Amino acid sequence: MTVPTVLFLCIHNAGRSQMALGWFEHLADGRAAALSGGREPAGSVNPVAVAAMAEVGIDIAGRSPRRWSDADLDAADVVVTMGCGDTCPYIPGKRYEDWELDDPAGQGIDAVRPIRDEIERRVRVLLDVLSPGGQ
Repeated sequence: MTVPTVLFLCIHNAGRSQMALGWFEHLADGRAAALSGGREPAGSVNPVAVAAMAEVGIDIAGRSPRRWSDADLDAADVVVTMGCGDTCPYIPGKRYEDWELDDPAGQGIDAVRPIRDEIERRVRVLLDVLSPGGQ
């Protein structure tokens, strides 16, 4: 049995998409899979995003920003874009969601916590849609 795959995309793959991937993997419990990528990957994951996720027990410190690939797009059943607008790829026939979220880049921890919490809420809703009756 195959599980649905979600691809989280943003410009630098350093903040929002990394937090979304962290939440997704933490909450999915094998019900679905996820990938993340960026158009212009940063050199490292935003340390404030890492700290905000660590506060809720999710470790994203070892992750590295990466560019999305054609294989990622092919594998995805759902593509979630976050702040990349027209620079994100569009593949006909894929389900898309655009999550308008503040960019944590340059923000302090107090500003990133609400972004983290909103991403958690949205990931939970997405998982409920992808796998009704799960957690």
